[in-house]
Amino acid sequence: MPATDTASVSIQPATLADIPTIIQLAEATWEPTYRFIISKEQIDYMYRVIYTPASLERQMTTEGHVFLLLRTDGQPAGYASFSRLSVPTETVFKLHKIYVLPSHQGQQLGQQLVLAVEKAARAAGGQALELNVNRYNPAISFYERQGFQQHREEDVPIGPYWMNDYVMRKELK
Repeated sequence: MPATDTASVSIQPATLADIPTIIQLAEATWEPTYRFIISKEQIDYMYRVIYTPASLERQMTTEGHVFLLLRTDGQPAGYASFSRLSVPTETVFKLHKIYVLPSHQGQQLGQQLVLAVEKAARAAGGQALELNVNRYNPAISFYERQGFQQHREEDVPIGPYWMNDYVMRKELK
């Protein structure tokens, strides 16, 4: 996938060598994103499950997640990950993660990441893009502005905790 450059913003596929950068970005975005939605214990547990170097390596290799790194002025400012879902009747991709540093939010960087994921999914024959978002997450309005609509509700177990999510979907035309 070619790099996307707009002024001082670039979005490029991440490699295994970028795992420390993804972890650094996650450390700066994870807690501020979830602190008003779920308990500190759940935040800490989920972070430990999702963001260890071994977990990220597994996501990139055996689970087929593509990670995109967004940089502004050459510095990491956000990331996204997505993969193809096993849906027998259509080609659906899932946006697993999208985070932008709090200091860089409101600059349309999240929108650029979503567009980069959509472009890659379309190029791979994707007909739809789905994502999970906590039902109390203010980011729901961001996703709606990007053209996603609530598709269904889903309760996802993560260890001893539950994520009470909406599955949002956008048709890729």
